[in-house]
Amino acid sequence: MKHRSGFVNILGNPNVGKSTIMNALVGEKLSIITSKSQTTRHRIKGIVNGEDFQIVYSDTPGILNPKYQLQESMMREVNGALDDADLILYVTDVVETIDKHIGYLKRITETNIPKIVIINKIDLTTEEKLNELYSRWESLIPDAKIIPLSATNNFNINNLLNMILEVLPEGPAYFPKNQLTDRHERFFVTEIIREKILLNYKKEIPYSVEIEIESFTERKNISEIRAIIHVVRETQKGIIIGHKGKMLKKTGSEARVDIQELLGKKVYLELYVKVNKEWRNNQRKLKGFGY
Repeated sequence: MKHRSGFVNILGNPNVGKSTIMNALVGEKLSIITSKSQTTRHRIKGIVNGEDFQIVYSDTPGILNPKYQLQESMMREVNGALDDADLILYVTDVVETIDKHIGYLKRITETNIPKIVIINKIDLTTEEKLNELYSRWESLIPDAKIIPLSATNNFNINNLLNMILEVLPEGPAYFPKNQLTDRHERFFVTEIIREKILLNYKKEIPYSVEIEIESFTERKNISEIRAIIHVVRETQKGIIIGHKGKMLKKTGSEARVDIQELLGKKVYLELYVKVNKEWRNNQRKLKGFGY
């Protein structure tokens, strides 16, 4: 029996549903999902195994024009995913304009790497408008396969999987067959905390925040975790904490529920807030945060 394998990298602009598609394809919530742009900061791999195949998906940050070093690091992740793909899943949706970040799209169209264009969120449009979009993408990237789907409704996900398997080259498994991702538990704990901040706070707060695990102690029936929420201004620290600590407590309680589900045991979670003024533009600090 021939074995197929390859790196299937998911690219696209912010907020088109890349992370939702990745989670649907993997069958697990690996990437955090919110309605805010720049939710995904890191490249996250999700591994799907069958008897005769292994697909290594990569969720990537949304394409953007960097304004500081954090965003430059995010775009390096995107560029790396463009360079090492066996198959590119370019995700668009029925809302965004086709020419958004047209320069980067041109790079994708010019590569010889096989491509599938995914038109997501089709539940938000009409059949007539979808057909128009389909035709425009067909003319823009003539060598790509195109598939409309709704990731939130799990519509056409199986057909997308079949299209991917048709394109994958023959090859060995790159990871053990029982491995789900290349990331450790600590990474997912920080992402869960950051997701709650994205959901609970508005304006610039979520984009000024980074999470650091200061200690992670595994005991028989409980995991004890101490995490620091880094912000760039003193006023942001006050907003994160909230009146009498209510907002910080709310964020911690919500995060603890998801972390317990992730780890499969009780969790004691302590959150602290620290002002770290230039972390987004400090290469040493970014490296310490895993960028």
